[in-house]
Amino acid sequence: MAQIGRSLARALGLNEDLTEAICLAHDLGHPPFGHTGEFTLNELMEGYGGFDHQRQTMRIVEKLERRYPEFPGLNLTYEVREGLVKHDTDYDVIHAEGYEPEKRGTLECQISNLADEIAYNTADLDDGLRSGILHPRDVQQLEIWHRVMESLNEPPDSPIDEMLRHRAIRRLVGMEIRDVITATHERLEKYNIRSVEDVRNFDQNLATYSRELQRLNRELKSFLMDNFYRHYRVMRMAAKAHRLLTALFEAYVTEPRQLPLETQRKVAEDPEGLHRVVCDYIAGMTDRYALEEHRKLFDPATRV
Repeated sequence: MAQIGRSLARALGLNEDLTEAICLAHDLGHPPFGHTGEFTLNELMEGYGGFDHQRQTMRIVEKLERRYPEFPGLNLTYEVREGLVKHDTDYDVIHAEGYEPEKRGTLECQISNLADEIAYNTADLDDGLRSGILHPRDVQQLEIWHRVMESLNEPPDSPIDEMLRHRAIRRLVGMEIRDVITATHERLEKYNIRSVEDVRNFDQNLATYSRELQRLNRELKSFLMDNFYRHYRVMRMAAKAHRLLTALFEAYVTEPRQLPLETQRKVAEDPEGLHRVVCDYIAGMTDRYALEEHRKLFDPATRV
């Protein structure tokens, strides 16, 4: 995502460092196991403020990180923080209180949104093919796959071996980037956008795909939802993740002395109390760390 964001920013003459900072930090609040982890923690935190990964990202950069003796959080500019709260994709809900929610984000914020979408669509298509969850025959029916194959001078039904998969995904990323650059530049010229305030006060996002690529991307996203995200193997893993995180949460809340000492001390310091501290602790885990913690708590043969 950061590489794509920088490419877009460079071509459009925007602030590359600001774009990269937004891209790198935008998902810090994601818990283990992706959106399944988010849904699980939100369910477990019902009655205690809930859980949302974008709010958690801001909690991390404004409160939980401790890098300065004078204040909590990181020393981020307003523009970076605004870019984080106004991150806007199909899987995000904007909570922009305190950051002029009635106004649009900067162009750097807007292209970061598109960079995220490009990154996860292409990576998920790649992962689906590599894992065998997506059948090549089904992928070959996609119109966007036909466009990619045509640009590579390959028949649309070419066998998808590892080399062709790499070539196709790389070409797809390039096609998406070029389209966003062209379509966004055209909109900036069409509406005579000349300043950051022009961007903020416009009634819709200016960074965009062409209408044609929007249509092709909708088809791709719908295909991934039906054939990848809802595949029975993925759903099984999601169910296991839900059970695992629920067990961790309930174990820590029932007996907080199982938490690391540093985390135990935060319970007395945090005005939101035990449940929020436990939520913060779990949200900060990687998938692998959560699995290991579960083994330590529930497998008698695992050293604690």
